Amino acid sequence: MTEHAGGLPGYAEHFGEPEGYLDFARYGPPSRDVLDATAAALAASAEADHTTVNDLMRAEPRARAAAARLAGTDTEHVALLPNASTGIFHAAFGVPGGAVLVPSADFPANHYPWRRAAALGRAVPRWLDGAPTPDAVREALTDEVVAVSVSAVDFRTGYRADLAALREVVGDRLLVVDAMQAFGVAELPWQAADVVVAGGQKWLRASWATGFAALSDRALERLEPTLTGWTGVEDVAVFDDTEHPVAPDALRWSITNLSPVTAAAFAVALELVEGVGVAAIEGHVARRVDELIDVVRSAGGQVLSPVARAERAGIVSFAVPDVDPAQVAKALHEHGVTPSVRADSVRLSAHASTTAGAVERVRAALSSLR
Repeated sequence: MTEHAGGLPGYAEHFGEPEGYLDFARYGPPSRDVLDATAAALAASAEADHTTVNDLMRAEPRARAAAARLAGTDTEHVALLPNASTGIFHAAFGVPGGAVLVPSADFPANHYPWRRAAALGRAVPRWLDGAPTPDAVREALTDEVVAVSVSAVDFRTGYRADLAALREVVGDRLLVVDAMQAFGVAELPWQAADVVVAGGQKWLRASWATGFAALSDRALERLEPTLTGWTGVEDVAVFDDTEHPVAPDALRWSITNLSPVTAAAFAVALELVEGVGVAAIEGHVARRVDELIDVVRSAGGQVLSPVARAERAGIVSFAVPDVDPAQVAKALHEHGVTPSVRADSVRLSAHASTTAGAVERVRAALSSLR
């Protein structure tokens, strides 16, 4: 039996993280394929000749194409980014005015861009308390609201936003979605959003400095290209000392050339997800999450994440009554489990390479607290 026995066939064998690693919502250890692609690109760059840079740059359109396919769009509507936050800043600074509805408990990456834009006289954030359910968003909408910005999956609880229903609720307003905790691991109707941004270092397992944005026609029409750089314009290779028009497609979100090394890694990571299929990955993760929820409950823990599969993704947050989360984490560490630890809870996040052995390690750890 291999170290990944019980992981998703066709996927798990590409990875080598320890059995008890359950912190994919923080960082997803990359595949051997990503390591090989990174090493090959770096090795090529170390022996550069007149063809090297152009050859390495071919990784970017390859990654864009894979991201576009997974997002259900085409390459004209996709731009590579160094991280998800850059994409949200593009969106925030692109909205000229009005109010943007943002969950008050969302991850800070979906807060600061709107705060910074508001300080410069752009759109102003309007905070939504509680989960961004369709009903809650509907009640909070006013004529001043021009956009809604939410996370596809909540980083604390794993709550999965109903993007299709939110699209209906927001109508012709812009819908901005931070897909960091969902893309590649949850099948969602990404076409319902006007802006989808994701980084590659978590569930896509491409490591740091990777990411993309997918933009709708509505987003391209309404968002002002305030952060467009020299690589986001027409005739980018013509240096004539004049200002060029912005690119007509999503490439207008380009500020400068990105690393072709990280683009090569990102392309390989996206293609691995695509080859196995998001549905298969999601199905395996859902089963592991079911098992983790059962283990937490059997140990007397309080599950803080949604229990219904349709309302959650790969995250299980919980607390053990009368036990400090740091003590719970210590027990998990002693049994070879890697969680995320918060002041009031512990978060476990499983992937398609997570085996039944990881669940048993959690069971043993929580049993040791009794």
